[in-house]
Amino acid sequence: MTAIAAEPEPQTFLLRPLVLSLRPRFADAILDGTKTVELRRTRLSAPSGTLLILYASTPVMAVIGTAILADRDTDTPSRIWRRHRPNLSLTKAEYDAYLAGASTATAVTVASPQRLPEPHTLAALRTRATFRPPQSFRYLSDQDPVQLHDLERS
Repeated sequence: MTAIAAEPEPQTFLLRPLVLSLRPRFADAILDGTKTVELRRTRLSAPSGTLLILYASTPVMAVIGTAILADRDTDTPSRIWRRHRPNLSLTKAEYDAYLAGASTATAVTVASPQRLPEPHTLAALRTRATFRPPQSFRYLSDQDPVQLHDLERS
């Protein structure tokens, strides 16, 4: 008698959320749905479906919402501009200044933006943990405040 091998169970893995620092104008535009592509000078390797925790930098200095990473596209700055310019909420001059000297750019397409009912201010985040906003982006760590970990469960 021949044994029939069982189908392997699909692998599940936990998507680690990313904390993404943005200028307040761009964070608001993402949360309002008018900006659907965020630009980065470095490659972002997180998979589609990753939770993005949106930190608005100075002068707001607070986590103000979340979104989902829908797609990412890394290429030369000129090709990224041609493919994504209507969704970047940037002028060509701002785009060129941001990417000056970069050989590649990454366009991060965002979906399902959700504004938090109350922002998590930097001061509040630092009362329970040592929280450091990233310069660009970083994965959420075990040492980050519970308020941020609660976002991945909601």
